[in-house]
Amino acid sequence: MEDGVFYQCQRCGNCCKWHGEVPVSDSEMTKIADFLDMPLYDFVAEHTDLRLNRTGLTLREKENGECVFLDGNVCTINPVKPEQCAGFPNEWNFKGWKESCEAKPIPMGGEEKLKPGCEGSEDSVSYTHLRAHETEAD
Repeated sequence: MEDGVFYQCQRCGNCCKWHGEVPVSDSEMTKIADFLDMPLYDFVAEHTDLRLNRTGLTLREKENGECVFLDGNVCTINPVKPEQCAGFPNEWNFKGWKESCEAKPIPMGGEEKLKPGCEGSEDSVSYTHLRAHETEAD
């Protein structure tokens, strides 16, 4: 990623359509289960699988590779989505991500007011003096 640039999520849903694991912590699973108004045990049984490295759980994918919580281009758990989802593409990304992701680059400097992106669901978020280590790729 570029120093001094914040990528504003456009909610295109493309990142939710890539095959791969979305690890979820115990606290994330509890938040999602509460949001869905279902018992934690039922959430785990219906919406998670064992990670390939057997170190935890991951959200299930649909047969086509999409996240089980993607409905069209809408994340149905957006207010409580896992950190991995919220952090893309500013906290982590991968080679070639810009070819599919529609996030808009926003030059940063001083204080900026932005609409919420993948990182949250508030009406606006303030980012002051974005530090270089927060924008480094991988």
